[in-house]
Amino acid sequence: MKLVLALFLANSICGASGDELAQAPSQAESGICLSCNAFERFYDGRDNAPAWTGWRRRKHFQALLEAVRDAGSHGLDPASYGLDLLEAANPRRSDRRLDEIATRAYLDLAHDLLRGRLDPQTVERGRSAPRRDLDVATYLASALENDRVTESLEALAPRDDGYARLRAALADYRAVSAKGAWPRIEPGAALHPGDRSPRVAQLRARLQATGEVFRLVPETERDLFDDEMAAAVLRLQQRAHLDGDGVAGAETIDWLNVSSEDRVRQIAANLERLRWQGGSWEGRLLRVNIPDFLLEARSGGEVEQRHRLIVGRRSRPTPVFSAQLAYFILNPWWETPHSLAVRDELPAFRRDPDMVQRLGFQVLDSEGNLVDPGEIDWNTVPASAFPYRLRQAPGPQNALGQVKFIFPNPYNTYLHDTPTRQLFEEERRAFSSGCMRVDRPVDLARWVAEGLPDWPPERIDRVLAGGVETRVDLSDRIPVEVVYWTVVPEGPLGVRFLDDLYNRDGIIIDELEGAGSRVSE
Repeated sequence: MKLVLALFLANSICGASGDELAQAPSQAESGICLSCNAFERFYDGRDNAPAWTGWRRRKHFQALLEAVRDAGSHGLDPASYGLDLLEAANPRRSDRRLDEIATRAYLDLAHDLLRGRLDPQTVERGRSAPRRDLDVATYLASALENDRVTESLEALAPRDDGYARLRAALADYRAVSAKGAWPRIEPGAALHPGDRSPRVAQLRARLQATGEVFRLVPETERDLFDDEMAAAVLRLQQRAHLDGDGVAGAETIDWLNVSSEDRVRQIAANLERLRWQGGSWEGRLLRVNIPDFLLEARSGGEVEQRHRLIVGRRSRPTPVFSAQLAYFILNPWWETPHSLAVRDELPAFRRDPDMVQRLGFQVLDSEGNLVDPGEIDWNTVPASAFPYRLRQAPGPQNALGQVKFIFPNPYNTYLHDTPTRQLFEEERRAFSSGCMRVDRPVDLARWVAEGLPDWPPERIDRVLAGGVETRVDLSDRIPVEVVYWTVVPEGPLGVRFLDDLYNRDGIIIDELEGAGSRVSE
């Protein structure tokens, strides 16, 4: 019964010089469109003189060719930038057509490194994060003048550790793929510590292929599920949000049997997402990664707090967006959205009318007058013309818990506490109607309030104990990024793969692989 109530509450809350070359201004800072007449403006700026072809300029052409070949290290297809045409060309003689092909290759690659190959609005619905922009015609002219064609393109990619780590992982997994597919584990019964079988030997080989198991054992022991393998399986399950028991069941074996080629595609898709996001933010920042069920409170590029999250279930996904945290509320009332009152609360009240008062709900009529819920026959209340407004008082059963964090956004999505904290013990925490429930919300409120002299931790605790709704406004808003990353950095060198909770990776992968070339003769 407690779990049923927990799931009910969790599902019923939300409504719907080198340094100069390296600096790519944000869209907010630059009013110049990246693609607006860049080709024409570039040649107009040099009186239509060639930029890449001719004996003295061939060094620029070779530098561009090097950058196009290296596009693959970013998860981009070099063929998209006319690689075959560039490799077959002779830049020693001035050639207007070849010059134009090279310019378009540079502009296209610059665009894709700075903003992504794809339009996120078409492949990741609901996304609202701003994208970086740049006067690329002027940027290219400066790169040529300073003999920094390759460096200028490299500088346009996100310049943070996460992007670099994913690029390194892309190279590593491509190397694995080049050697041949890693071992597959045949389907069958769950493998337990202590088991012996040929499938255990397959499991060992698979774990060794990606460095999960290092120790070499005698041939006679390769089919034994020993303690090292059990620990490796448990670590893998915890990192991927699988059920963590150290037993290699069907879910874990399916995870291990994802091919190295598919992992390469997954990394490439997430490099694209990072390009949409732009570079790292060095100030204070709240970052939510939906598939990781995780919030990070960051400052100066460092993580200062981590919080487990409950996010939207597949049928009511949490949107991807950027916003600014403006204030938080201690002891919040919950004004139940009409859609949720009809969709979630009304069916629950029909099953158990006492739930209305037990959970602290108030019922108001269309004029805002309180109505005694004991006088309402919920089974006769129509869903199609629901006549009431529901609001829940602060208290231990309040769906928003003790704290609610507000960052205005088009989706009416926010971050808050929850009374059903036992759900944070689940590995895959997709239970909500779209909003995000945060573990240890008071710790987060204290972090957010740092620098507010009127709100030391002692006052926050005192107000919470009083039970009265209180709003705390921020003097400086804190950026909030809600992202969807299914490959994330882990440890000093590695990455961690996550389940594609909302089935979004495949769309990006298909679009990247089918994008084709924009450069033609």
